[in-house]
Amino acid sequence: MKRLLLSCLAGLFLASGANAAGFEARPAAPAPGLEAPDLAGTPRTLADYPGKVVLLNFWASWCPPCVREMPSLERLRVKMAGRPLAIVALDSAEQREDVDAFLERMKLGFPILLDPDGVNTRRWKVFALPTSFLLDAQGRVRYVLTGPTEWDEGEALAVIESLLAEQAASSK
Repeated sequence: MKRLLLSCLAGLFLASGANAAGFEARPAAPAPGLEAPDLAGTPRTLADYPGKVVLLNFWASWCPPCVREMPSLERLRVKMAGRPLAIVALDSAEQREDVDAFLERMKLGFPILLDPDGVNTRRWKVFALPTSFLLDAQGRVRYVLTGPTEWDEGEALAVIESLLAEQAASSK
């Protein structure tokens, strides 16, 4: 937890503005396992989003860059309504009460998963928050971004659109 806090604070100082440049393209490889309960307590896995591009965002309510990018994730959700994109935010190593308090202040329409013991965070090798993974419709990690961004514009939107275009081409 302390290491994540320090990494989050370092990211806050290193990030210039709200946009973090530098999506890291990865060779298409199967995503690590993910199993975490949603806010209703229902266990969720990546298999719950078949045939969709998945934006998996690791975050925490105590992380200023994480909080700063949340509104853009919600705008992206609204902008992409009806398209095969799933936005999933996994809260890393926090207690449920802290997550609930945050969500009372910020209304979000995408799934929030809980990782209070940090098992998923470690499995995905997340060392700084926010960290986001973009998975193609076959469930393979294709891009990683460490740090915040504005998800509904610029490079982030272009990367998402490219994965959606691939998905559309492969389903024809």
